[in-house]
Amino acid sequence: EVQLVESGGGLVQAGGSLRLSCAASGFTFDDYTIGWLRQAPGKEREVVSAINRVIGSTYYRDSVKGRFTISSDNAKNTVYLQMNSLKPEDTAVYYCVATRGSIVAPFYEYDYWGQGTQVTVSS
Repeated sequence: EVQLVESGGGLVQAGGSLRLSCAASGFTFDDYTIGWLRQAPGKEREVVSAINRVIGSTYYRDSVKGRFTISSDNAKNTVYLQMNSLKPEDTAVYYCVATRGSIVAPFYEYDYWGQGTQVTVSS
């Protein structure tokens, strides 16, 4: 059974940092691109970042470039999203997602989703 379990969300002031973790199990880690997708109330889902360890590529949407860093610990089948200089507009539920597609795959191409973790940034 495929499982993606997120942790690390919470409440932080603007300018602060959080690190999200995604523990993956039930599939061959190297066969998938792992991403972080977020959804805020009233807004569309958007892929924030993605990583494919095998090809050594990462993706970041423009609004988080220079602030967020995605990484993976292959021994633990875990992907991290380090989020610095957080802004109120980063407030959303963040989902760990997996796809066999590329690192620029849109949200609807992600086959597996975690349960989500809330990130709230206060101004």
